[in-house]
Amino acid sequence: MEFLRRRSKPRKLREAFLGRYTGRHLILHRGLDPFWVEELLKEPGGMGHFRIDLGRPPGRRPTPVEWVAHEQIAPLELPLPLLAAVDGEGRITLRHLTRDGEPIHPSELSWLRDELDQRFHARLHPAAEGGFEVEWGIPEADNTIETDYGFTLG
Repeated sequence: MEFLRRRSKPRKLREAFLGRYTGRHLILHRGLDPFWVEELLKEPGGMGHFRIDLGRPPGRRPTPVEWVAHEQIAPLELPLPLLAAVDGEGRITLRHLTRDGEPIHPSELSWLRDELDQRFHARLHPAAEGGFEVEWGIPEADNTIETDYGFTLG
């Protein structure tokens, strides 16, 4: 009965995802330390991040966010946790949130978001067939952050 199973179309999944998450930030992870989440929630805008656990497999018919997370972002094999910013042009800009193998402190997220347009690890652009094409940015090992105060974190 394979022919009866409805297959989700990439273009529909992408458009549904963008319709829901444009202008928003997601944090993709495989489990977060409760202390880290507690600190995140104390930060301005910290409650506005959607947290997506890649440790939970998608359903048989993935939701749009499951499709993007598991089939478009996870295969890039960037370190986790990972910040994903969805812009109005349908792009998803990615930057991992680790330094020396450990998650950065949530207080660094606002500075990281400020420079995300110029300093990203990967950016996904809408592709004609409905998925995304990858543009690679800074090296994975580089996760320094330039602050407004003239000093560098990392």
